[in-house]
Amino acid sequence: MPTVISREDLLRAMSADTITLLEALPAAHYAAEHLPGALNVPGDLTVEDAARIAPNPHHTVVVYCSGPSCRRSTVTAAALTRFGYTDVRIYVGGKADWFAAGLPMERAAAAS
Repeated sequence: MPTVISREDLLRAMSADTITLLEALPAAHYAAEHLPGALNVPGDLTVEDAARIAPNPHHTVVVYCSGPSCRRSTVTAAALTRFGYTDVRIYVGGKADWFAAGLPMERAAAAS
C-alpha cells in the first residue's frame, strides 16, 4: 500500500533528485502548471507506461494530483503497486498544498 509523503519530505527528495514525480491529472492541467520535474500520467496507467516513465520498480515514485479531494493519485499509486513498484508514495496535498505554500510551478513547453 502506498504511503503518504509530506511537502517537506517531498522538497528534500526533489532537492536530492531521489524520486520520480508523477502528476495524475489530465494533460491540459499538467500543461497549465505542474510541480517542477513532474511527469504526466493523464489517464489509466498501463504496465508499459509505468516501465517507460519509471523503469526501476525499486526507485521511489511519488504521485500527486490536485489536492486532498482528488483520487487520481491514489488510483495511479495503486496501479504502480500492482505492477510491482516497491516504494510508492502519495503527496496528498497535491497542487493545492504546493501552491498555498508559494512554491514554484512549471508549465509545459508550448508546441510549435
